[in-house]
Amino acid sequence: MSRYLVTGATGFLGGALVHRLHENGYDVIATGRDRKRLDALPLEDAGKRLAIDLGAMDPIELAETFGDLECIIHCAGLSSPWGPRSEFEYSNVRATQKVIAVAKASGVRHLIHISTPAIYFCFRDQWNVAEDCVLPKPVNEYARSKAIAERIVLQSGLPCTVVRPRGLYGRGDTALLPRLIRAARAGPLPRFRNGATATDITHIDDAVDAIVTIAEKREAAIGQTFNVSGGEPLSIEEIVEQAARASGVAPVWRNLPLFPALAAVRAGEFFARLKPARPEPRVTSYSLGIFAFSQTLNLSRISQRLQWRPSISWDEGFARTFAGQEFDGGRR
Repeated sequence: MSRYLVTGATGFLGGALVHRLHENGYDVIATGRDRKRLDALPLEDAGKRLAIDLGAMDPIELAETFGDLECIIHCAGLSSPWGPRSEFEYSNVRATQKVIAVAKASGVRHLIHISTPAIYFCFRDQWNVAEDCVLPKPVNEYARSKAIAERIVLQSGLPCTVVRPRGLYGRGDTALLPRLIRAARAGPLPRFRNGATATDITHIDDAVDAIVTIAEKREAAIGQTFNVSGGEPLSIEEIVEQAARASGVAPVWRNLPLFPALAAVRAGEFFARLKPARPEPRVTSYSLGIFAFSQTLNLSRISQRLQWRPSISWDEGFARTFAGQEFDGGRR
């Protein structure tokens, strides 16, 4: 039986991958920091649910514990629009270096590295972005660290694939839709450029299906970088309206001039950096940019090389996410 290691298994994507791989009959080892969430994973052997800090681990010792591995799916990382460079370096770069060392010591046949389309972001509309585009200056430390992590994976000499999944949502989501709902609950939301902003987000089941396809079609995937999304451009305003109303929130929108608002937010970031604790501003330039500029992904490469296409529309994904109970919008 093929043995798979999933890092970041206590996160949204990692946990969903563990469930799917387990259902498909793979021998799965899961790592994460949250002991309670690890224990909730459907792995009968407690020895295959390891609470570890990847950045601090001994790769050789861990490789001996794992034994031979067919595939590592590296989902672990720090995802945030704000924070000190050192934290992103530790969680996204150093941890990836340790995973590469484990992969080499374990004779892994395929390393799948989960990255982010945040590395594409710049303050303009971006339609149909392809994997081989020239990357802009990183918008924040998160994007910077993930771009570095991608580079060291691709230069590692390992048989590897990089995956850039866009905006994951679904049951168990604690980030995308809950953040939007919390913002709608907190007060008026900014509307820029007459609400023309669009994006393509991805239901968690589609993201998992794409990654499992990459693992199962290893020979065609090795050495490649793939975009993954729902493939359906959606109005940001539409996404917020539907998600908020399903949670009992009626969004209020406020039309704002884009560039004065962006200047004010950047000033807030500047003063936040001057404070000893460097507290996260209420709004970051990146989060404002998500509301202000469109970004959609080109899926031609994964479609042509692996014959994968998303199968879950926004309407179906929304129904799966909210059916049967009110989504809590992140109130925990």
